Amino acid sequence: MNLSKKEIIDILKSCDSEILKEADKIRHQYVGDGVHLRGLIEFSNICKRNCLYCGLQSQNKFVKRYRLSKSEILTIAKKGVNGGFKTIVLQSGEDDFYTTGLLCDLVSEIKALGVAVTLSIGEKTFDEYKAYKEAGADRFLLRIETTDENLYKKMHPYADFQNRKRCLYDLKKLGYETGTGCLVGLPGQTIESLAEDILFFKELNADMVGIGPFIPHPQTPLKDKNTGNLDLAIKVMALTRVLLPDINIPATTAMETLRSDGWLLALQSGANVVMPNLTDDYHKKMYEIYPNKVSATRQQLQEKLSKISRYIVEDNCGFRKNNKL
Repeated sequence: MNLSKKEIIDILKSCDSEILKEADKIRHQYVGDGVHLRGLIEFSNICKRNCLYCGLQSQNKFVKRYRLSKSEILTIAKKGVNGGFKTIVLQSGEDDFYTTGLLCDLVSEIKALGVAVTLSIGEKTFDEYKAYKEAGADRFLLRIETTDENLYKKMHPYADFQNRKRCLYDLKKLGYETGTGCLVGLPGQTIESLAEDILFFKELNADMVGIGPFIPHPQTPLKDKNTGNLDLAIKVMALTRVLLPDINIPATTAMETLRSDGWLLALQSGANVVMPNLTDDYHKKMYEIYPNKVSATRQQLQEKLSKISRYIVEDNCGFRKNNKL
């Protein structure tokens, strides 16, 4: 389905929830009732960036920083694979300690376990992305956060909006399943810019899109700003499903953090993925992008899914159907 910017804006401003039902119907038609689990490993909370909304920002001196070793990462990955996860996601702040060679070794060793490998490690050069792909990486997550260039510059001091976009198009060119997404509720964000975000996902032909409500962190410059509206974030997600019917869309952890049934609400409004955190409890607490981040075990997720007659996919890695595996 194609929608104009005006049509998207009108839906976002409306109190009508019909778009959620339409997104759920399209989700059922194109990707089915199975929910794909992606096992997340947060392997470093050290970041050279200073994004104003993020608790890991380089200027936050209250964070206890950590890096996991290669052997620690592989141990967690193997435990996740043995637990039935078909995708392992390696996520970190932008930490240059992890060289291209080290990351490629990690990718190839995890790939050898028979699973899909997703990276979420920020902005890199074309050659670095190419090396990870050749090592076996299947997917890459890089949220644009906002397509409003002026807002982007305010939220990301010393970062380059055009370079962010360059990274996403490089990833597509290299054949990654490319994931992006946005924050909903950033200070100064407009409904019009959210409509542009959705249209950008369509233009990019993103394979995955993660939508998260903004949650202020108490140790950032945005600590006193209002929390993003969950209902609006769900609506942005639903519209994304309508425009990109066959992609993977996670029910994000931020949604569950704001509301105890946030995952279920998202899964009934177009989402088909959940990303449980495999990181050990000690380090998990230190990877605080926003406060009070929730977590759930595979068993707890199964119990939640049964309430809405959905189930965990056990037999495949959940690639986008129209892409080669």
